[in-house]
Amino acid sequence: MSDVLGGVGRATTMAGRSIRISGRNTDAFITSLVLPVMLMLIFVYLFGGAIDTGTAYVTYVVPGILILCASFGGATTAVGVSEDMKGGIIDRFRSLDVGATAILAGHVAASTVRNLASTVLVLAVALLIGFEPTPTIAGALAATGLLVAFLVAISWLSAAFGLLARTPETAGGFTFLMTFLPYPSSAFVRIDTMPTWLHDFARHQPVTSLIESLRGLLLNEPVGTAPWTALAWCVGILTVAIALSGALFGMRTR
Repeated sequence: MSDVLGGVGRATTMAGRSIRISGRNTDAFITSLVLPVMLMLIFVYLFGGAIDTGTAYVTYVVPGILILCASFGGATTAVGVSEDMKGGIIDRFRSLDVGATAILAGHVAASTVRNLASTVLVLAVALLIGFEPTPTIAGALAATGLLVAFLVAISWLSAAFGLLARTPETAGGFTFLMTFLPYPSSAFVRIDTMPTWLHDFARHQPVTSLIESLRGLLLNEPVGTAPWTALAWCVGILTVAIALSGALFGMRTR
């Protein structure tokens, strides 16, 4: 029990450190908050009038923006991990008996907190421009749980990429990959309006079931098995990412 509590304490300390570093990096912090809001405003006011989704476009697009926000924010974890590995501070942490789990879990926890703050901001702006969610209490809790599960899974996957990348600049490429993924999905347009050859990928890629789940849960509409599919994706990604992170950390610190 004492080992577990000690590990939690070290991870909490590392999370606090990552949050403080984020606070000092003002440009990146502002970008992580403002970019999702700007994208939502662009889609709603510039493109929304030309896109027919069968409902008010702001109602349709907000769940996709939330996932885009989570994807962008979670992916930035790669840069933080890569900077730690390059800067040599890992040796200092290891001399203080701070292991891989605490270091990486700290980055993931900090990423989750930052992105929850960004999500709250996006939702607040969405409400101001006409988004009218009607979830049940159970639906709101389920939507929140799925979003947190996705944030944690993507942040761990991002940490693994940060260990794999040799420079922070290379690690930053993971941000582009993750922010691209919501576009070939149901985030911004209906899948049946896409080219036929893209339908299967768009329907079965990881974020589509998550977006459909959030859309249905927030609007109190039927969701079928989408939440279970989304949760299975999150658990699968998280399991692989944690195992991969442990292996890569061991290889980088030999």
